[in-house]
Amino acid sequence: MLVNASEAVPPPLDGVRVIDLTTTFMGPYATMLMARMGADVVKVEAPTGDVVRYIGRGRHPGMGPIFLSVNHGKRSIALDLKRPDAREALHRLLEGADVFVTNLRPAALAGLGLSADELLVAHPRLVCAALPGFGGGGPYRDRAAYDDVVQAACGIADVQGGAGEPVYVRTVVADKTVALMGLAAINAALLGVQRTGRGRSVEIPMFETMVSFTLLEQQNARVLDPPAGPAGYARTSSPHRRPYATSDGHLGVVVYTDRQWLSFFALIDRPDLARDERFSTITGRTEHIDELYALLAEVLPTRSSAEWIAVLGAAGIPVQPVLGPDDLFDDPHLAAVGMFEGVEHPDEGALVLPRLPVTVDGALPARVRGAPRLGEHGPAVLAEAGFDEHEITALAGSGAMVVPDREEVRDGDQAVGGARAE
Repeated sequence: MLVNASEAVPPPLDGVRVIDLTTTFMGPYATMLMARMGADVVKVEAPTGDVVRYIGRGRHPGMGPIFLSVNHGKRSIALDLKRPDAREALHRLLEGADVFVTNLRPAALAGLGLSADELLVAHPRLVCAALPGFGGGGPYRDRAAYDDVVQAACGIADVQGGAGEPVYVRTVVADKTVALMGLAAINAALLGVQRTGRGRSVEIPMFETMVSFTLLEQQNARVLDPPAGPAGYARTSSPHRRPYATSDGHLGVVVYTDRQWLSFFALIDRPDLARDERFSTITGRTEHIDELYALLAEVLPTRSSAEWIAVLGAAGIPVQPVLGPDDLFDDPHLAAVGMFEGVEHPDEGALVLPRLPVTVDGALPARVRGAPRLGEHGPAVLAEAGFDEHEITALAGSGAMVVPDREEVRDGDQAVGGARAE
C-alpha cells in the first residue's frame, strides 16, 4: 500500500538547500524535482520575474499555469543582481546552501562574479551546477540555446523527419531530458561532497546531453571503428512506425520478441510468416521492419481497440490506447496510483499537479507547497541567512531586492543578468 512520505520516512533530499538561479523550463524543472524530493529550493528571480510567469492565462498576473506547474514547491526571492549589494546578499545565501544551480551562460556568470571557480573559493563545500546550452570546452560555449535549437543540433529533428523535412518533437524534450540528467548529476555530486567534504563543479550542457540521448540507439553501426555502416536505427526511424488505426480509434502496439511475433502471426492466421526467413530472427525483422509495420497497419483496422487490447494483452504483446493530455486525468491506472494531487494555493486557489512518479520504500513523496509569488519569501529567506531587519529594509529600499504586492507583479521578459541558456 502506498503511503504519504510524511507518514513514513523523510524524503531523500530533506535538509538540502538549493539556490536556484534558473529560468524558463530546463533548470526550473530540475530544481522542482529536487523540491519534490524534499529539498528547500529558493528561486532567485530578477525584479521582473521568470518569463514563464507570463505564459498562459492564470488567475492573477505573473502566476501563469505553466509557472505554477514548473515551480511548485519553491520559495522566491527577487534580486537585481546587477547591483553589488544584491550580489553580496546572494553570496550570504550561498553560505548556508548545499547546491547552486544556474542556466546562465558562462559570460553572464563571470560578469556577475558567479563562476564555479569563484564560488568554490568562497563556498568550498558547495555543489555548483551549470546547465548551459553548450559545454565550456568548445567553440559554441557562448552561444544561446533553447529547446528548439538543441533539437535541431543534436539530430532529433532529423530523425523525427525521416526522409522528409526535419520535424521537432512536440514537447520541450531537450529541456526536460537535460533537467533529468542535471538532477542525476547534482545528486551524485551531493553524495561526493558528503563523502569527501569537497565541493563540486558540475556542468550539464544541453547539446552534449542530447547528442548522448539521440545516439544511444541511433549511432548503431558507427559504434565500431571504422564504422560498419551509417548511423540510424531502422525500427525507430521507419516512417511506418506510428500508432495504428483500429476500427474505432488508435493503438500503440510493439511486437518485439520472437515469442511475441509468433503469437501475433497466429492471432492473424498467418503462421506462414513465422517460417519466413525475413521475420524469423530479430536481425531479419529489423532489416524488414517496414514490411511488418505495414502488416500491422493492414490488420488492426479489422477489429475495435477494445478487442485488440484484449487479445494482444492475453498474448503478452504490449498495447495501449492513444490518449491525449486531457484524457490522462481520467485514466483509471493513474487514479489508482494517486498520480494527481490537489494542492490548495493561498492565492491561486485549488490546483491539480502530477506527483513525483517515484516511491521510496513504498511511500509517496510528501506534499509540496504551491509555486511562489514573485519575491514572496525574500525577507524570510534573508532572515534565515542572518540578515537583521535593518539590512533587509535597506536592500528593499535600495531596489536590490523587490518584494512586490500582488497587484505590482507586472509582465516582463528579462532574465537575471540578461542572459539565458534555455
